[in-house]
Amino acid sequence: MTDQLRRVTRALLSVSDKSGLIEFARALALHGVELVSTGGTAKAIAEAGLKVRDVSELTGFPEMMDGRVKTLHPKVHGGLLAIRNNDEHARAMKSHGIAPIDLLVVNLYPFEATVDKGADFEACIENIDIGGPAMIRAAAKNHDDVAVVVDVSDYQEVLDELKANQGATTLWLRRRLAATAYARCAAYDAAISNWFAGELNTEAPEFRAFGGRLIQSLRYGENPHQKAAFYRLPDKRPGVSTLRQLQGKELSYNNINDTDAAFECVAEFDPKRTAACVIVKHANPCGVAEGPGLATAYRRALACDSTSAYGGIIALNGTLDAETAKAVTEIFTEVIIAPDATDDAIAVVAKRRNLRLLLTGGLPDPRAIGLTAKTVSGGLLVQSRDNAVVDDMTLKVATKRAPTEAEMRDLMFAFRVAKHVKSNTIIYAKDLATVGIGAGQMSRVDSARIAARKAEDAARELKLAAPLTKGSVVASDAFFPFADGMLACIEAGATAVIQPGGSVRDNEVIEAADAHGIAMVFTGVRHFRH
Repeated sequence: MTDQLRRVTRALLSVSDKSGLIEFARALALHGVELVSTGGTAKAIAEAGLKVRDVSELTGFPEMMDGRVKTLHPKVHGGLLAIRNNDEHARAMKSHGIAPIDLLVVNLYPFEATVDKGADFEACIENIDIGGPAMIRAAAKNHDDVAVVVDVSDYQEVLDELKANQGATTLWLRRRLAATAYARCAAYDAAISNWFAGELNTEAPEFRAFGGRLIQSLRYGENPHQKAAFYRLPDKRPGVSTLRQLQGKELSYNNINDTDAAFECVAEFDPKRTAACVIVKHANPCGVAEGPGLATAYRRALACDSTSAYGGIIALNGTLDAETAKAVTEIFTEVIIAPDATDDAIAVVAKRRNLRLLLTGGLPDPRAIGLTAKTVSGGLLVQSRDNAVVDDMTLKVATKRAPTEAEMRDLMFAFRVAKHVKSNTIIYAKDLATVGIGAGQMSRVDSARIAARKAEDAARELKLAAPLTKGSVVASDAFFPFADGMLACIEAGATAVIQPGGSVRDNEVIEAADAHGIAMVFTGVRHFRH
């Protein structure tokens, strides 16, 4: 094992993120490591009173072209790539005056952060690192002899090894650091290529890559025999990847998936217009409602299907208050997610130690562009996010009777919810609350009947004379291919329908609606969700 130890005599440091830099450099110096650096990094180290050699002294060339060219030089790359026990490499180093570099510390120009700030095209281009990735890849390739650090979080592990091994690193650590380095470069290049595709409006670039940073290693995936982890993409969309967990058990794979579904759905409801609550179970809403306040919205959402809501995810579009927190904690709930919470609400939730309270600091924009991806056997399906919002659609009355103002309000509410329910989807709604949800059935007729049966169950539990589907409206995520699905909704008591339209049998469906005095509007937009 001793032949796998490599002593660090010289380190090249060039970082944009300077957190922890001085402490790390000082510790390296105490191990007798010569420090070589560039630009602002060298200046920071020198100002801390440490001896540092500028890379231009190493290369014999000054930094030039606004810093674009400074490390792209044989005396840098030779020092990184030379195989130490290779006689030919050793002769070349001696002949050309190339000194070995045993440790490379580089974190890349902040391209992702620059894009996230909304910088212009030229600024983004200038924040594409060239020398950094070249050095990282060189050092990582030669990890038998060279250690490469691309993340501040790895500083301490390197120092621990130097201390334990009299100033040397182990092969195991160098290999782990090399793997991290290549992954970082891959994620960096993926961010750049996807940004370019967006700037050029290229819908299907010849190559597509995604890269993310680990947020959390998960206990398991959908099932205990599956491995899983959660990664953050460059897209800073408020939600599960940006949240702050105040309390509760660690989130599981299913928690994260369900919570994302709930929060994306509740974001459809502008908090400036209304308070809204979404309750999700197994990635499908089982109750959604608007209300004058969050507590009212929650209670109305719960009334849709209180049985399914047990152990569910609660998403709110506003600041969690104490009244709402008390209502939510009356039954077993896995997760509450909201943009914020009052101190009083936090205190209420704290009494349920296992209840996860997640705060995001904001809501995702339902109209924002973006990409979604899923794997299939041997491939990757990529599409633009479904950012169609019913408020922006031109609704066309297809029947003799137009919806009343109240019906139209509920129709738009129902279609807003349908976007976030697995297809085939049928949503019954009344007074800005779901009263029956049919999700994920192979037949749209079955979805209509299941939703109606759910409403009947809720009516019995609430001791109502009739299910709330009587006098409700109904939304379908896609067109009715035959009149039978709509007729099942009418039988359940729906008086108005919203659907995309576009079936070859639209006339048959319209005639059936007219025959029953039903109002129907077409959106022209489908919301399949698989």
